Amino acid sequence: MLHIYNFVRGARGLRIMWQCEEMGLPYAVEVLTYPVSGAYRELNPLGTVPFLRDDAGGASLGESLAILQYLARRYGPTPLLPGADDPSLARCLEMTEFGEATLGAALNPLIATRFAAPEDGKRNWSTSYLEERMAAAVGYVQHRLGAAPFLAGATFTLADISVVPALLMWRGIFSGVLPDPVADYVERAVARPAYQRARARCDARSGSSPASA
Repeated sequence: MLHIYNFVRGARGLRIMWQCEEMGLPYAVEVLTYPVSGAYRELNPLGTVPFLRDDAGGASLGESLAILQYLARRYGPTPLLPGADDPSLARCLEMTEFGEATLGAALNPLIATRFAAPEDGKRNWSTSYLEERMAAAVGYVQHRLGAAPFLAGATFTLADISVVPALLMWRGIFSGVLPDPVADYVERAVARPAYQRARARCDARSGSSPASA
């Protein structure tokens, strides 16, 4: 069994649940409260989420993008990760990393500032700079999409599982503007039945059952 540790509505944990639903992998959601317990820190000393414990594979790891690739390699092959000879592999890998290395890297300090900074520190040069970075990154998503339905081309891949939750955070927390082609892309992705099942599991405060895909 796969065990996914996450906070309720944690967007990065949603990535893992979404992938499991797309691949038909059974998983359990272990819902954590904040601050996390000492028992959880024994499992994951950083105390971060998401975290995956794979009983069958004997692996435990954090970092959502590493988990995405681990599951695709361990339980694939899957269309979510193109093969070595597939020309879409490079785009898939680039945009999968982009979801965290570019979008997530800007969102993390913006979220911390929004919810943790004192009132007189919520607006500063750094926040303005990061908001500009996010706007440019959203523009890059539109550029990479072009006329294709998904980021790696015609096929839905890990790239979309990585990027869409970050775009949802930008739009939902900060009312960030998504150009029409990007907004249409997001709606196309979240209309997938696997996303809808994962969203329900991610939002639940307790209890979990095998994936239905």
